[in-house]
Amino acid sequence: MKIALLPGDGIGPEIVAEAVKVLKALALPLEMQEAAVGGAAYAACGHPLPEATLRLAQEADAVLFGAVGDPRYDQLERHLRPEQAILGLRKALGLFANLRPAMCHAPLTHASSLKPELVAGLDILIIRELTGDIYFGQPRGRRSAPDGPFAGSEEAFDTMRYSRPEIERIAHVAFQAAQKRQGRVTSVDKANVLETSQLWRDVVCDVHRQYPGVQLDHMYVDNAAMQLARAPRQFDVIVTGNLFGDILSDEAAMLTGSIGMLPSASLNDKKQGLYEPSHGSAPDIAGQGIANPLATILSAAMMLRFSLNQPEAAARIEAAVQSVLAQGLRTPDIASEGTRKVGTREMGDAVAAALA
Repeated sequence: MKIALLPGDGIGPEIVAEAVKVLKALALPLEMQEAAVGGAAYAACGHPLPEATLRLAQEADAVLFGAVGDPRYDQLERHLRPEQAILGLRKALGLFANLRPAMCHAPLTHASSLKPELVAGLDILIIRELTGDIYFGQPRGRRSAPDGPFAGSEEAFDTMRYSRPEIERIAHVAFQAAQKRQGRVTSVDKANVLETSQLWRDVVCDVHRQYPGVQLDHMYVDNAAMQLARAPRQFDVIVTGNLFGDILSDEAAMLTGSIGMLPSASLNDKKQGLYEPSHGSAPDIAGQGIANPLATILSAAMMLRFSLNQPEAAARIEAAVQSVLAQGLRTPDIASEGTRKVGTREMGDAVAAALA
């Protein structure tokens, strides 16, 4: 089982190191090879996604990714910025389905921005389409406005677009995931305003006919944002487009207490995947040994489950994380009165020890 390790920038190397420590504690036949990506790759090779890194990712069964982003490179041309590496990997690997679980672990209900009674037992899976929508639609650009009340002034434009096959394949992922959970899918769109969303809703309804045992509801994105804050446990699986999924998954992350607890998976149609924590590179705390590695460790568990066909090993990691939290160990982002504050390495050591 070949794993490409792409630590990246900021806290990326620190948290990936702890996930690797946990994977090694499982004593599985894993072949892991590391390569530079993001700002670190630009500094070394002049490009955020060097050919050697891309080739390693393409040849691997799965990619374990840290984070990219470094303010030192914010003034570069857009195609050279660290963040372009993740977009390039998604495109090259055909990663169209992003899975972001938002689960509130029982010992962390106090850390949520909502009242404990609203988030206790929270378990949502957000499935975001990754390769279409306004992020990739053409045409896009900047120009002098050709008409209208501001004709002649500078304007910018992006194109929101989806095709039927793109929507069909992400809908299948959502319904199949729901079959293994509570059997409910909420499709989020803006069909009352956008033609793209009306097609989205029509296609999701068409695909739903193949899954009679799954309940389907539709919700406008503005209402979905409100409902996540009002009564988040009403959701099971949420499926939505690239733009809306980007926003809603970050909102859901804060319901759990810390974005440092949330893993994610991005899959293609061959189940090859890129696994990364939902948080960013956090350059302000890089090198201080205080970053929370649990999201990356849980991402490694998702990797074992979805790409490497090792569900038992995945469950062992998840149980180890629960055990460590029950012991009261906390990194600073989730610490509270009565818990023991630990650093990045100590948290990784504790999870690895709990596996035994």
